[in-house]
Amino acid sequence: MILTARIVDSVTHGNNALMSNNAAEVLEELRNDHRNMAIMIDLLERESNRIYEGGEPDYDLMTDIMHYMTVYPDAVHHPKEDRLYAELKAVRPDLSQGFDRITLDHRQIAEQSMALRDSVAAVAAGSPVYRNKIVTDALRYVNTLRGHMQWEELDLFRRVDEMINSGHVEIDAANFVHRPDPVFGSTVENKFGRLVESIQAVAACS
Repeated sequence: MILTARIVDSVTHGNNALMSNNAAEVLEELRNDHRNMAIMIDLLERESNRIYEGGEPDYDLMTDIMHYMTVYPDAVHHPKEDRLYAELKAVRPDLSQGFDRITLDHRQIAEQSMALRDSVAAVAAGSPVYRNKIVTDALRYVNTLRGHMQWEELDLFRRVDEMINSGHVEIDAANFVHRPDPVFGSTVENKFGRLVESIQAVAACS
């Protein structure tokens, strides 16, 4: 699990709440989101491994992580990627082949994250949920999202870079969801204060 002091910088400095239509800036924001999302799934994997090893995980932390994943990556980040892909397909169809699955992947990830969020929240509230199910669902989600982000970084984002380098430097940002990152943004939402403290504590021990 790679959690370093850069986490503190991410939480402190955050991302820009204002939406740019500059393609390079949007792409950089998406890459930064991926770094932040990787922090979250590393933490989730750590807690899932504790369950697998017979220990007691921090279910409240897992609940906070999954709440974040549903309100920012699923609701803001992935729709932005869908729009970026639509832009690529419209202006450089030669670069967009093989990416029709992206919206389907995002839908599948959202379904997995909501199901895991509900299961973890139920356990945190004292409801009976099989520990093995939490482990299975969490690790499936971690592996799905980690593999998806790697695919985007190594292929989709490189093609968008090529689109930008060929002269298409602005995109239509009208349909973007205008919401700052509630954890890694310039202002941390109160409901995520404990999550930020957990991230900073892990960073301090790394």
